[in-house]
Amino acid sequence: MAENEKNQSARAPAAKSGQGRAARPAENTNGIKQKAPAAQKRPSGTAQKQNGNKSQPQAGKKKPQEAAQKTAQAQKTEHTQKASQKNQQPKQSRGRQKQPSPVAAQELALKQRRAQKPQKQQQNLVRKTPVRIISLGGLNEIGKNMTVIECANDMFLIDCGLAFPDDDMLGVDIVIPDFTYIERNIDKLRGVVLTHGHEDHIGALPYFLAQFKVPVYGTRLTLGLVEGKLKEHNLVGKVQLNVVKPRQTVKMGCMSVEFIHVNHSIPDACALAVHTPAGVLIHTGDFKVDYTPIENDIIDLPRFGELGNKGVLLLLGESTNAERPGSTKSERSVGNSFDTLFQQAANHRIIIATFASNVHRVQQIMDAAQKYGKKVAVSGRSMVNVVTKAIELGYLTVPKGLLVEIENIRSYADGQLVIVTTGSQGEPMSALTRMAMGDHRQVTVTPNDFIIISANPIPGNEKLVGRVVNELMKLGAKVIYEKMYEVHVSGHACQDELRLIHSLTRPRFFMPVHGEYKHLSKHADLAVDMGMDRKNIIISDIGKIVETDGVDFKIVGTVPAGAVMVDGLGVGDVGSIVLRDRKHLAQDGLIVVVTTIDSATGTVVAGPDIVSRGFVYVREAEDLMNEANKVVKKTLESCTSGGVREWGNIKQMVRDDLSRFLFNRTKRSPMILPIIQEI
Repeated sequence: MAENEKNQSARAPAAKSGQGRAARPAENTNGIKQKAPAAQKRPSGTAQKQNGNKSQPQAGKKKPQEAAQKTAQAQKTEHTQKASQKNQQPKQSRGRQKQPSPVAAQELALKQRRAQKPQKQQQNLVRKTPVRIISLGGLNEIGKNMTVIECANDMFLIDCGLAFPDDDMLGVDIVIPDFTYIERNIDKLRGVVLTHGHEDHIGALPYFLAQFKVPVYGTRLTLGLVEGKLKEHNLVGKVQLNVVKPRQTVKMGCMSVEFIHVNHSIPDACALAVHTPAGVLIHTGDFKVDYTPIENDIIDLPRFGELGNKGVLLLLGESTNAERPGSTKSERSVGNSFDTLFQQAANHRIIIATFASNVHRVQQIMDAAQKYGKKVAVSGRSMVNVVTKAIELGYLTVPKGLLVEIENIRSYADGQLVIVTTGSQGEPMSALTRMAMGDHRQVTVTPNDFIIISANPIPGNEKLVGRVVNELMKLGAKVIYEKMYEVHVSGHACQDELRLIHSLTRPRFFMPVHGEYKHLSKHADLAVDMGMDRKNIIISDIGKIVETDGVDFKIVGTVPAGAVMVDGLGVGDVGSIVLRDRKHLAQDGLIVVVTTIDSATGTVVAGPDIVSRGFVYVREAEDLMNEANKVVKKTLESCTSGGVREWGNIKQMVRDDLSRFLFNRTKRSPMILPIIQEI
């Protein structure tokens, strides 16, 4: 008995050592295989004979042998579980393992969830009432932001902004969206919701409201700025302005719009959560994530997370800074730079140019001026309007006696003054440009001026800004601009902040908005890198109809869309033909041919007289003008001899012959305007 137990216990470690294999069943002293435990798989095949003996074990030997078998099996099972757990755990390097950042952890979790692609969830998707997203501006361009959200017999607008004209839009003041689709579907329109008060989001609103009297919804400062624009267009009291607060919801027919607080370069900016029958759409508006904002109220990230947990159908995310890695710096960093520069300019007059709508920036200028005992004057119509409205609504805190009128600045020494002005983009009629050119009524730039341009040039404005900087320096002023100091931070989200919003909302579909194609494409790539299927992303364009019913996401058609040019009081009366003529006149000038013809005989009674404007100076090109006169006379004579009496035909022949002659002589093609009088 003792020898049998010894042999049995000696076999137990052998069973434990076999990893990844089934353990050999324990045997009794007579060589008969014992019955395998219920948890262990029975070995295949028939029992093998050992020592040629098939007799059953004695009853007295059975219990110790079974105990030894259970011990060996338990040891083997424990060893196998440990090995399995070890294989499942990632290999860790020696020392403390580096923990991922919160954004990286959320991004990884989102990738894992999207990679799983649960089939049951896909099978349970139900088609619902479709919702349409139609961009009338803001795609493949900067500015002119305007988006239609349409579902069944209801629709509303998100923003109604303007854009500034391109270089080839000669004489054009601003550019606004085409409202044709709205006009055709005015019965469906329930209102306009505004994300914030920048010109590229509210600038076209007065032109829109002049045609369509619909309710407008926005935060307090946003509508305060809108009200100022309505006064300029004599629309005050004719439009219903409805003030809303973050987390408040507005009903739009079968849809509802929830306002979500975000950080931006202007207070009271909001994203929008649109609750539709098909699902929730989130429109981020312009935003960034600022953990130390001037208004002490950071972006409402918890609400984005709550909506993401419930399920977001579509994310429309701004893309302005989608090319920039990292995160946008806090606005407070600009205040630190102001503090340093104010110390350097203790005995100088300080002139700061910035965006009029950047109330946070203006507040930090006020704070720095108060700290260093200086008075503040405001210059520029838009700057005066915004500062006045922001003080009225409580968004600017200005100590009593700090502000002085720009007309009274001569009463103060240079070291006592700070002038806040417009013109950070080198606009030709802005206050700073007029100062640089010596045309400003109250401000004359001197070598004792310390000028800070607290903005980066918008793409396309680099030459304008450079010209202003050069002129200011010629006058002896010290100019701080662009990246010499940290005097400007963006109000738009960079890549890390965009990833954070994607991670929180976890949308099924994605459509990048607000930016040129390169910005939209980069934002789409970012979504793909985070695990989204590219089939669920659409890079749209103005006029295209994007539709989703909760299952599909596709472009289903187009609507009229484009740019309407505003020139003075004229809206839309400047089109491609007018711009073509203006460009032609600007490049090659004008030739006017005046002649008088006898109606009875068709002969030339007077002229032809040739007038040049913008082509050549007549007194210095008399020979050329005389030859041109002969060409016209010859053409008119050929018309008379050939019996050509139709004015249109005569004008065309004069135009063709004179144009051919002038091009051969000068290689220029001026606009030729024949004027024929008949007596």
